Formats: sequence, C-alpha cells, structure tokens
Amino acid sequence: MTLYVNQLDGAEPLTGPPPAGSGVAVWSLDTTREAIGGHEAGGARALLDAAERERADRLLRPADQRSYLASHLGLRVLLGRYLGLPPEEVALVREDCPGCGGPHGRPAVAGGSVHFSLSHSDDVAYFAFSGVPVGVDVEGVPKASAVADVLSSLHPAEAGEIAALPEAERQVALARVWARKEACLKGTGAGVAFGLAEPYVGSGPGPAPVPGWTLRDLPAPAGYAAAVAIRAAA
Repeated sequence: MTLYVNQLDGAEPLTGPPPAGSGVAVWSLDTTREAIGGHEAGGARALLDAAERERADRLLRPADQRSYLASHLGLRVLLGRYLGLPPEEVALVREDCPGCGGPHGRPAVAGGSVHFSLSHSDDVAYFAFSGVPVGVDVEGVPKASAVADVLSSLHPAEAGEIAALPEAERQVALARVWARKEACLKGTGAGVAFGLAEPYVGSGPGPAPVPGWTLRDLPAPAGYAAAVAIRAAA
C-alpha cells in the first residue's frame, strides 16, 4: 500500500473534509517557496502564535528559521482548511507527556477535532492528518560517517541488518529506519526520550509490523526517506 502525498504549493489547498477514523491525508511542502497555500512565506511570523515565534527566534541559522516558519505556516494553512478557520485562528496546545505527565507531549489542536503531525528536514516538510493519533517523519539520507555512530542506538536486530548490508546501502537503510521509528514515536508522543531501540521497525524495503499501529513508507524526494504511523482502530 502506497499512500499518496499531496503537494502544498502557492495556491489555497483543496483539502476536502478532515480524515475520519484511521483515514490519513499526507501533504508535503518545499519550504523554500515564496508563497504557501495562498499566503506569502515572508509573512509567516504574523500568522503564528507566541510559542511558535519564540521557537523560531531560538534558531540561529537563517535556513533553519526559514524552514521552521514555512513549515508551521503550511501546517496552519492546512489545519485551517480542515477546520474552517483562518490560519492564525487555529489554536494549538500540547498534550501531556506520556512519560512524565508534563505539558510537552504531542502537539494538538485545542479540542482535538483532528490529529496531526509535522516533520521537516532541510528544505522538505511533511504533514499528516487523521481522525486518530498519527506521526509523520521525513529524514535526509545521512552521511556515511553517521551510520556507525547511530547503530548502537537502534534495536539490535536493526543494527545487525544494516551492518550486514554492503557499505553503499547502509545510509539509505538507516534513513528508512530513522523515519519509520520517528513516525511511531511522534504518534505516541513519547519522542526520543526513551531511546531509539523500540519499536522495531526493520530496515528492509518495507517496514516491520508495529503492534497497535499501521506503519507505511511514503514517497519522498531523492536523498530523503519518509514514513507515517497511524494508530490502529480499536
């Protein structure tokens, strides 16, 4: 099963109604665009809330700040279309952390009418929307030097799978694992606080089954890997 990835460009997006149940809609964005969903990217800051602006201001590299502002503008545009609101009127909150109970868990819409997830890497952003908890992740293929540094953090089976590959294939396999694992961890709200060993997601062409979740790889630009995790229906 390959999920279709909608492209968010300079025009107002045609989203249709928000996904219901375990249905999912996935969008991607080139964060270097000058117009995003009918809004000028240069005016993104005015449409974000105080917490988003503060987070953007903490980013030191101009490219990182631009990517953050563009991706959050894209998120607000899409959520606004699903909710029937202007982007600046979408109220975002944080759920309780599943580990410590603090107010820094999954980002959510106030009232919980639609679940969403956002990921950005370099100049690429991915968004996922569903009626149930969802996580999406996009990762750039890492440098060869990063593979050895990360292997010990993964599930032992994943580390063994990647180590057994020809050296030229290890970077792509690691990107697949990282995107799949981050998608699951964003879906649960756990993040990487408890490490990257679990869940086991596999490094092969297709993800391994993850109990309680539907995990799928997503089409991605050259040099990237992407995945989405949707909580299975009860």
